[in-house]
Order: sequence, then structure tokens, then C-alpha cells
Amino acid sequence: MRLPTLPPSFGLLTCCLLFMFPLFASCFPAQTPEQPRLLFVEKFNRPGVGFNWRNVTCPLCKAVFTILDIALLSDANEERVARAVGEACVRLHLADERVCRQITELFREDFIRALQESLLWPSEACAMLVGPSCGKFDLYAPWNITLPKVPKPPVVPPSLPKPGSPQSKVLFLTDIHWDNEYEAGSAADCKDPLCCRKDSGSPKWKRREAGYWGTYSKCDLPLRTVESLLVNAASAGPWDWVYWTGDIPAHNVWSQTRKQQLSELTVISRLIHKHLGPNVTVYPAIGNHESTPVNSFPPPFVHGNRSCAWLYDTMAEEWAPWLPEQALKTLRYGGFYSLEIQPGLRVVSLNMNFCARENFWLMVNSTDPANQLQWLVHILQASEDKGEKVHIIGHIPPGLCLSSWSWNYYHIVNRYESTIAGQFFGHTHLDEFQMFYDEETMSRPLGVAFIAPSVTTYVNLNPGYRVYYVDGNYKGSSRLVLDHETYILNLTKVNHGPGGKSTPEQNPKWTLLYRATKTYGLTSLFPSDYDGLIRAFINDNQVFQNFWYLQHKGHVSEPCMETCKTSILCFLKSGRYDELEQCDQYNGFGGNLVRAARNTLC
Repeated sequence: MRLPTLPPSFGLLTCCLLFMFPLFASCFPAQTPEQPRLLFVEKFNRPGVGFNWRNVTCPLCKAVFTILDIALLSDANEERVARAVGEACVRLHLADERVCRQITELFREDFIRALQESLLWPSEACAMLVGPSCGKFDLYAPWNITLPKVPKPPVVPPSLPKPGSPQSKVLFLTDIHWDNEYEAGSAADCKDPLCCRKDSGSPKWKRREAGYWGTYSKCDLPLRTVESLLVNAASAGPWDWVYWTGDIPAHNVWSQTRKQQLSELTVISRLIHKHLGPNVTVYPAIGNHESTPVNSFPPPFVHGNRSCAWLYDTMAEEWAPWLPEQALKTLRYGGFYSLEIQPGLRVVSLNMNFCARENFWLMVNSTDPANQLQWLVHILQASEDKGEKVHIIGHIPPGLCLSSWSWNYYHIVNRYESTIAGQFFGHTHLDEFQMFYDEETMSRPLGVAFIAPSVTTYVNLNPGYRVYYVDGNYKGSSRLVLDHETYILNLTKVNHGPGGKSTPEQNPKWTLLYRATKTYGLTSLFPSDYDGLIRAFINDNQVFQNFWYLQHKGHVSEPCMETCKTSILCFLKSGRYDELEQCDQYNGFGGNLVRAARNTLC
């Protein structure tokens, strides 16, 4: 039987495109009062697009996916699908024609192969895109990890260490996003998803040109700014160790190649080693931008050229000076690892791409990819048995993960709250956190996921980095975070030099933006302190507005009021995805907050 070709109907062609487009448009500008998270509702509800999946009828959606299922059985039709997607992208004005064509070609093979191998029925696809009224989305159905039958130890509330107790000083880097094509003087406002580049054109007026050290716009960073950070960080040491949670490449996701990704991984890894020195150990985690296509992280059951071996093997080579062979072994297998930092303290580096909705390979099977969470349980139980404390690092915060993954992770944190001494993430580019509460009452705070600000300026931010002060290396140490500081490079000052001169500063200083305990009047940063801080945000708007300013690394234009404030409070309290959903529904956002939180993934 001759397989049908895709019909030329414009509405039908967009189906495949709009399933795919979030993969390369997954990072939106940091919110402003005019654009709070809940107003980033649908990726296509913006001027010039005029498309909303909620306006598509169920019969139409199911018809489209039925046609796609049949059409994709043929390699010839695969070519037609790719051409149709590119054409739809251009006609919808989702991006410049060049970007549309390149992104379609880049994603084509992997995405279509994952779609072919998945068990995605039309009703499931439409349930995800149109809503639950259109079917049930069983692809991401609930699943459970298995916890050991060992009883949970009695919980002992944390207490401050004795005065004079040792502390560990930990440098935290995340979301560097180095742009090799960054060019000072180029247009900071361009039609592409990423500007300040050699092909961005000339600015229409001088105040919208790319700055020497970085730019308040949808731009990433030149290498000199990354080196400036590392020089300043090296002089601010000594560091006991470094956590580095990924996202090395820029946001030009439509034109990246494996060769470029590996080159940038190599350059930044070696720069960090060079500037921080051979005596400082760095513990990396994998970001969603390390792969190409972006967010594409096949679980280990995918073999051959489509696997992630090309990426993981190079990471193992570059990170071998920092990681022992056993850690490199699991890194090569699935992009995660565990090792002992010091006697009594272990780090677990998770591959959070296995929890991300944007990772289209999870359409094939999203049940505990790579058995990573079950492996985590094994590590935590062994640490509990030995009396070790554990720090967990990763890129995407768990509250933004797929619902079942997030629920299981939250369950694990509840069970091992006495062992897990810290959780450290990045990805949102903002300075924020998410809370964990006991599952029985959802009222006793038992954990905090620290979300550190990005090195990159993307979008409209100062470059920044984080320093954590952790209960130190001595017998009985809690290994909890006692305080933290955020440092920034103030672009307003350093791009213009002293006295507002047009020439930039040549050796700019990264300055302290704030220290958490001093700014918020706290004696510690335990979960109970953060729970109290959220209450302070609710009751004292001045305290909240200060948080809003610091959340954006000292660069905001107007205060965050009403729905903007409510949406942020929902995010901060929601270390579990379904809690974010409940907060969303309780406050009458109709699902918009949840979609908005996912859409700000960087």
C-alpha cells in the first residue's frame, strides 16, 4: 500500500513543528514585572505567531498524529516531514528562515527516530499538547523506585556548629554559556534567538550595541569574561573544592555541531583547571546544553552513533584529573557519578536530563532512565550505613522535572533527610531556591534545593557566581550550608570604565552583591530558616522586593507585584512538580504557571 504523504494544510504541518520547537526555544528572558513566569504561558502566544495548542480540536490533533505515525514509517516521508516542518516554522515567523532551516535539519534524525521508537499514540500526544480532555498521557505515567526496608533513623533537628569550628569554602559555577561568536559592537537586539554575535548585524543606535564584557540582552558571554571570572575566583580562594553544574555552550542551538560542543567543553574544562590550579578539585554535572541537538540525551539503551558516548567519553577524558576511575565509569555509562570528597562527605552528581520533558528520548521510556534514581537510593543507603553526609549536585532543579521523576526524588529526599546535607542546582539563570517538606503533613521543612545564578548574562542579567560556606571537615560535622555569597560583574560600570568613559575597564573586579545571612537577618541557612524567609516574603513586601532584586543579580527595572509575586512564591515552595501544579490551580492560574516554569528552562 502506498503511504500517504503529509497534506499541505498549514495547520497540519505545524503539529510536528510545535512538538519539536520547544527543544530549541527552551530558554526565555528572565521575568520582568510585565512578564512574570505565569505570563510566559504558551511558547506560541506571542506577537507574530498567533498559535495556541489549546485552540486545536481533539479530532484535528489526533488526525495529524495518525498521519504522522503512518508517514514516518517511510524514510521518504521522513524527508517530507522535515521540509514541511521547516516551511511551517518560516510561515509562522517563529524564527528567521535560516534558523528555521538549520534547526529542522539538526533535530530531524534524532527526533524522528525517537518518535518512531516511542509508544506515542495520537491520544497520548494530544493529551500532552491539547490537554487531558483530549486523552490520557500514559508515556509519563506514574512509576516508583524501591526503597530498602531499613527503617528511617530518628530525625535530629540541625544545630549551629560550635564557634570556631572549621568551614569549607566552596566555589559554585553554573550556566557559563560561552559564545565563541560574541562580538563587541554588534547588535544586542536582533531577530535571532541569540544576539551580540558576528552575524547579528550593526545596532540601530549606540546604546543597543554589544558591550565589551557582556550585554543586558539576549546575549551570552565572550571568552574574556569567563577568564576574568576565573582569574578573580582564583584570587578569592583558596577553595576547598568546586561544584560546576554545566551548560557550557551558547544558546545558538540551531547551528551547533558535535565537534563544536566538544571543543567548547575542552576549552572551558582546561581553563578552569589552568586558573584554579591542580590542587583544587572540581566536581562537574552535565547541563542540558552540552549535547546537540540541545536536550537530546538518549538513555543507555540507545547504542551506536545516536548514543551519548561521543559526549560522555570526552567528558571522562577532560575530567579525569578530578574524578577517580569508578566515577568515570558511571559517567561514561549515563552521565552521573558518586565519590568521596573527604572522609564523612560524599558528592553525587546527577544527570538531570533524564528528568527533563524537553529530552525527547524519554518518549521511548521515561521510567527511571538509566536506573539513576534507584542507583541514588543505593548510594544514599550505603552512606547512611557508614554515617556519611551527601551533597547532591545537578543542573535542572528537581521541582521542574517530569512529575513522576520529581515525585520519586522528593520521596528519596524525605527518606534520607538525615543523610542529604545539601542540594545544589542551576539552570534557571536566577538566584533562587525550592523547598522540600515532610510528605505526611507538607508543613515541616526538611530540605532546600539551592539554585545558583548563572555566569552568563542571558537574559538581561549581570554575570555572576556563588560561594557556599559549608560546615567543615571535622568529626560530627553536619556538612550543611551555613551561608552563601553571590558575586557579580556589574556591566553598567565595567563596560564604560571609571567616570563613565567609553573605554571598558581592562581588569574588572567581580564584587560582592550580598551575603545571605546578613541580608536576610538570619543566623543559619537551614530548611526552617528558608521556610521562615518565605513567610517573610509574604508578610513584608520590602523583604520580597529585595529578594526580587537579588534574584536577578542586581539588574531589574520595576518591582514584582501581585500575580508576579504569587507565581514566585509558588515556585519557591515547590520542590516537587505536582506541588507546583497544585499551587498553580489553587491560585487560579489554570495551568499557566506550570507551563511558564517549564518554559523558562535554560
